[in-house]
Amino acid sequence: MASEGVAGPDWDKFQLRQYPFKLEQIPRLSYRSPKSDDLISEEKPVVLTETNLVGSALCWDLDYLCSNMGDGDFSVYTSDNHKFMYHDEKKVNEVRGFVPPTKRLEMKFPEFYSKVTNYRDGDKRVYLQQTLNDAVGKRIVLDFLQFNWDWINEQQKRNNWGQLTSNLLLIGLEGNTTPVHYDEQQNFFAQVQGYKRCLLFPPNQFECLYPYPIYHPCDRQSQVDFENPDYARFPKLSELRGYEVILGPGDVLYIPMYWWHQIESIPKGGTTVSINFWYKSGPTGEIEYPLKAQQKVAMMRNIEKMIAEALNSNAEVDPFMRNMVLGRYT
Repeated sequence: MASEGVAGPDWDKFQLRQYPFKLEQIPRLSYRSPKSDDLISEEKPVVLTETNLVGSALCWDLDYLCSNMGDGDFSVYTSDNHKFMYHDEKKVNEVRGFVPPTKRLEMKFPEFYSKVTNYRDGDKRVYLQQTLNDAVGKRIVLDFLQFNWDWINEQQKRNNWGQLTSNLLLIGLEGNTTPVHYDEQQNFFAQVQGYKRCLLFPPNQFECLYPYPIYHPCDRQSQVDFENPDYARFPKLSELRGYEVILGPGDVLYIPMYWWHQIESIPKGGTTVSINFWYKSGPTGEIEYPLKAQQKVAMMRNIEKMIAEALNSNAEVDPFMRNMVLGRYT
């Protein structure tokens, strides 16, 4: 189903892709609302307004970035279509015949700028995904230092999270999609330019989304294609239920760790610019029962890792898992 939310000035619901599963709206609250803090502490998604988290970056359109990003080399992914599925380059040789869905290139920003501004249907699509570090220009660094660090540091402290691991700058063509996956970190996703549609699914939907095996290059990614659902191969997909929201400039979406999410630059909505703020989880503390869904996902990952390491052969993992489960727990 398409979003039933109120359309923004630069998009309408007819630009959104249609999906066969039910989607509810993610709450949109002022960062001052006590309810927003409650949702974050409960590890539930919420869109935060008025944070001014990236207020100093709202001027980061392509022209500004081209003038100020500096002379460094930046990571740009290319794809033959609008989908940019992540894969772990270190695991590419673990699966025979695996064909990487994207290719990573290093290029100067003016070259990326040219590819975006001169893009035509049929060209390879591009998506810049670059950690904000010393490679960027002085003006970008100054803007970065003016982010609302007081607020986000307070969130980190209040929720007992670990350290900030990275800030990822994302610049994509309209229609670019990061297919559904989950991360093992807490994430504040800040929208800077353009509009993005974000689909989220809680950890208890794990069995509906059929992740790749842990040794696969696409570990943490779903095997399901929302645009071409295969219910014969993935029957539980028919039970999928989720949440969605459209983010505009200045909005900040909290994506809890282990929540599945698909991020789409709205088709015909122009170039998008976003920034991730990724944090490690905090100390586990005293375990309470029953376990939360995200704790169970973490436990499944650890068991799968242990089995793969013990067998020392990825080819043996599948039959081992089947022998252990089929007929005994099914």
